[in-house]
Amino acid sequence: MGTVMIFNKVLVGLGLSVVVMQPVWAGLPDGISSGDTTSTSTVLWARSSQAGNVHFQVKDAANVIVDQSVSVTDPLVPAKLFVNQLDAGKTYTYEVTGPKGRVSTGSFKTAAAEGNHALSFGVTGDWRGELAPYPAIKNVPARELDFFIKLGDTIYADYPSPAVSAEQAQTLEEYRLKHEEVYGRHLGMNSFARLQKNVSIFSTIDDHEVQNDFAGGALASACGCFPETTGFVNQTALYSNGLQAFVEYNAIADQRYPVVGDELTDGRPDLYRSQRYGKTAGVYILDARSFRDLELDGVTDITSAAEIGGFIAQSFDAFTPATTRTMLGRKQLDRLKADLLAAQNDNIVWKFVAVPEPIQNLGVLAASDRFEGYASERSELLGFIHDNAIENVVFISADIHGTIINDLTYQRREDVLNALATVGNPLAAAQIKTSAFEITTGSVAFEPGFGDSVLALLAAVPNGDLLLAQLFAGVGVSDLQGFNNLPMEVKNAALQSLINSQLNPLGYTPVGLQDNKLIKAKLVKGSNTALFSFGWTRFDIAPDTQILKITTYGIAPYTEQNLADNSAEVIGRQPKIVSQLVVKPQL
Repeated sequence: MGTVMIFNKVLVGLGLSVVVMQPVWAGLPDGISSGDTTSTSTVLWARSSQAGNVHFQVKDAANVIVDQSVSVTDPLVPAKLFVNQLDAGKTYTYEVTGPKGRVSTGSFKTAAAEGNHALSFGVTGDWRGELAPYPAIKNVPARELDFFIKLGDTIYADYPSPAVSAEQAQTLEEYRLKHEEVYGRHLGMNSFARLQKNVSIFSTIDDHEVQNDFAGGALASACGCFPETTGFVNQTALYSNGLQAFVEYNAIADQRYPVVGDELTDGRPDLYRSQRYGKTAGVYILDARSFRDLELDGVTDITSAAEIGGFIAQSFDAFTPATTRTMLGRKQLDRLKADLLAAQNDNIVWKFVAVPEPIQNLGVLAASDRFEGYASERSELLGFIHDNAIENVVFISADIHGTIINDLTYQRREDVLNALATVGNPLAAAQIKTSAFEITTGSVAFEPGFGDSVLALLAAVPNGDLLLAQLFAGVGVSDLQGFNNLPMEVKNAALQSLINSQLNPLGYTPVGLQDNKLIKAKLVKGSNTALFSFGWTRFDIAPDTQILKITTYGIAPYTEQNLADNSAEVIGRQPKIVSQLVVKPQL
């Protein structure tokens, strides 16, 4: 079928719009996708712009093996088809035909069941609707990946955008419109459609699929953010609407926790995923929102030893009789621990844990929302990995809108409680090094990014101006404008030094893997940070040596106003390597 031309209203200025003529896929405007692909199954996905039957056909090299239609009654609700009885380690093509005859073709690869193989995958997170069409990921389709992980904040339901101008999405339709916005075509380009048609996806939520910083395991009445006064946040209308739209707009199965008399999890969406790729790797994808407890109050004065010590003590549940606070929820944490241990016992080389919030120590600034705010659970997980000698564990996270690579250390809760009892300082407890490390990735398009957000936070907190002055002096500028004019590499190095200046007094390891002899890593390009760019991260495992190469791509960040002023320049930006790391496995 040929491409048709229609008039499509596109936002080109703040409060202004013009009508332009651009090509769209007539019947399948958001493209097609496969996801949740295992060794024997996949989920196929497409959104039709008209009601009627969406036809799916799957072929191997010789035969048509699936030929089935899905009825669409509401064009805002995508069509899905679960396909099973596939062969492991095999590439399939699939064809989707819309109600008006529009055909689109894609492919996916099932996971290998046995042996050591090459494996390549990508990860990113965090993109806002008004910043589409996302040139930061336009080089993904050329990279021939086995799968791609969308690691949360796939919409921003609590930010106004052209699709939904309200400050917070409320209705199911509004949440659906938010998703349709990010997966639709803008300025003649649809980066996600190009990515997803030939690369199977996994996807999980962070907070903005529902509401900023929501804690699904907290009482709805606790934060005053929800109209409900009874039940958990994961029982509210906003959560239900947000999660339904998320599952609808991703090629993932609608899995639910069983009803067993657990009021926290009964019938809730189950986003945990565990998938092996032969003996090469296991991938574990977490939901860090639906069952978490309410976060702690944050540190307001980052120079106050008393406030810092108090926050760390609370994060270890020092003032409660038991370790009760959780980010993951007990059921999900136990599943992860069991899967990691089984992978180690079965000689799976690499174990990748994809969790939206960072688990590395980044300091107390804005730590409440990260794993540092749930330190007891963090220590339980890292202690389990360390005590059971589970090797080659790589955590991958997003959320902070920048890339930071660091090893993972932890304190045992009993040591922290003992330090508090004996010297009154939780930092006196020893830090234990592990062989695990983390890389954060993204954002695809969130403005401001990590670097600019940190600068804004420092300008707003008590004594933060002293750190800003130190930062500026270190690179020979006097103010923020001068700093912003510096090359990206210089800004990354300067902010990395600033982060280290906050980690060192807490006894945390500096950014990078160079100080941990348990990890055989070499930085081959760029630095351990990419804090002033939009982008994504690629993971490649060599079939013979099982050596892991981690490559982060990026473009210069942009704003909605930049898109309005010069869209051609923005969407013409080419992702380039900003960081590359090689890691040898422990075999």
